Amino acid sequence: MIKEMAWLPMQENKEEMALHLRTTPNRPWKPYTSFPEYAVPDHPIPGGSKGYATFQKLRLQGWNLLSTRQASRLNYYA
Repeated sequence: MIKEMAWLPMQENKEEMALHLRTTPNRPWKPYTSFPEYAVPDHPIPGGSKGYATFQKLRLQGWNLLSTRQASRLNYYA
């Protein structure tokens, strides 16, 4: 299993960025909310980043963060 994270635009609103995860090579990126086994509730901060609390948790568990540019080059979205 790979452990990759990236901040990518949401499918329904390209202006809004959210944390996306990938656990299998050559599979689509999916929003963090698609992974209930990893996701934690967002911080109650108005205008806060979607998935930041999950990012903090997974970073401590050794997940790798790819830049938006790197992840976009892979061109896989769920």
